[in-house]
Amino acid sequence: MRLSEFRRAVDDEYGSRYGRVVTHDLALASLGGRTADEALGEGEEAMAVWLALCEATEVPPDRRYGVGRPLPRR
Repeated sequence: MRLSEFRRAVDDEYGSRYGRVVTHDLALASLGGRTADEALGEGEEAMAVWLALCEATEVPPDRRYGVGRPLPRR
């Protein structure tokens, strides 16, 4: 997962405004108490951060994988 895909997934799941709050303010235990933004800034893989965010906010498994990817062009 690329960072752009991570941002798209966050926007799709939480909305653009609330998504920014979640990634900036929510401390994730599985990432050592860091926020998603902090973890990404320190080099964590975007997919690992996405999955930690999903786990912490109880996103159903069917919405965790494959998200954030742009739709194929027609």
